[in-house]
Amino acid sequence: MQKNYLLSALLLGGFLCAGMVYLGQSASSALLEMKALERTVTVKGLAEKEVKANIAIWPINFTEVDNNLPKLYETVQQKTDRVVAFLKERGFSDSEITVSLPSIEDRQAQGYVDPNVRYRYSAKINLSVYTSQIDLMLSTRKQMINLVKEGIAIASQDYENRTEFLFTALNDVKPTMVQEATQNAREVAEKFAKDSQSRLGKIKSASQGQFTISDRDSSTPYIKQIRIVSTLTYYLND
Repeated sequence: MQKNYLLSALLLGGFLCAGMVYLGQSASSALLEMKALERTVTVKGLAEKEVKANIAIWPINFTEVDNNLPKLYETVQQKTDRVVAFLKERGFSDSEITVSLPSIEDRQAQGYVDPNVRYRYSAKINLSVYTSQIDLMLSTRKQMINLVKEGIAIASQDYENRTEFLFTALNDVKPTMVQEATQNAREVAEKFAKDSQSRLGKIKSASQGQFTISDRDSSTPYIKQIRIVSTLTYYLND
């Protein structure tokens, strides 16, 4: 009876030891597999594209002065009408041209009167052209000097009144650029894997990043450069 009890205990102990060894080996194998899965490489893929702006916002400003306020209004109206007519002659429509109310300044109302100021009233006239006709806008802007012959001195394009060029068709180029950035990232990852004597596995994670649109240079603000950087993490296999 006692022998049978000892034999059973020994057998049970043996089974327990074997089970623990098996579990230990299984756990060790699982840890090794998990360790292998932790081998990753993170790379960035770049895609760039130059496009032409599809929207232009062109401010047109000029100033008139006079000592007679009613006469000033009359001159402002005449010259404003002439600028609008000039733009329409070049091919712009009424819907593309906006005329704001003139800003009138009474210099004597300021209290201190500069003796060198010859005219009491000054009117600043603001027009703007919002158009998708980029080439027409660029050529017309060069021709604005012709209005000087008619006594209309268009203000130069300073920083505050510079023409703004926009590219609003980003959705048209997004899919292709994302694909290019992803392909670029994969090429970098494959080279890394080859150099480390590994094989490139599946994607662990991916981040598209943000699209940025900037002027190509200060001389051609109507040419835009679109840029996207994607970040991808790949598994590495032996």
